[in-house]
Amino acid sequence: MTKTALKIRLYGDPCLRRKSSLVKVIGPQEKNLIATMIAAMHEAKGVGLAAPQVGANKRIFVADVGEGLLVFINPKILRKSGTGKMEEGCLSIPTVTVKVKRPIRVVIQYINEHQEVIEREFSDLLARVIQHENDHLNGKLIIDYASLRERMKLQKQLKEIRKLSKEVSSSANQVK
Repeated sequence: MTKTALKIRLYGDPCLRRKSSLVKVIGPQEKNLIATMIAAMHEAKGVGLAAPQVGANKRIFVADVGEGLLVFINPKILRKSGTGKMEEGCLSIPTVTVKVKRPIRVVIQYINEHQEVIEREFSDLLARVIQHENDHLNGKLIIDYASLRERMKLQKQLKEIRKLSKEVSSSANQVK
């Protein structure tokens, strides 16, 4: 698998709604997945990307908000504090943004790409990205935070993205 082989899955892909499995071993396959996720995130100009977004239901995500690249394997949010509301987008739901209320600080325990167990506090944008990507590992999307009224307004866009997702999926199947 090359670093550009992974395509970001779009809203409507069932992979995005599945709960991800714990990573038991960080072997060559997982390291390759991480490298290709990083490449896909940078190519899409994103600040975070979770494994389900590239079709792998493993508890892995990557983040880079300009303070350095971080790799999170089997993350657990231990504590949350403060709250703030901010507009969020998602690489799997292009053109859609939703105002999401989240804690502004989190303490998270995770394994990094060097197999080190880390417990660390994050705040502000990075805390938000971590929570957003962690949601992906549990099959949750930003639209789940939208009010009924917001969801009604987004229906047309979501229908178009779902249609595009099916087209991309069927053309990928034809290539195989």
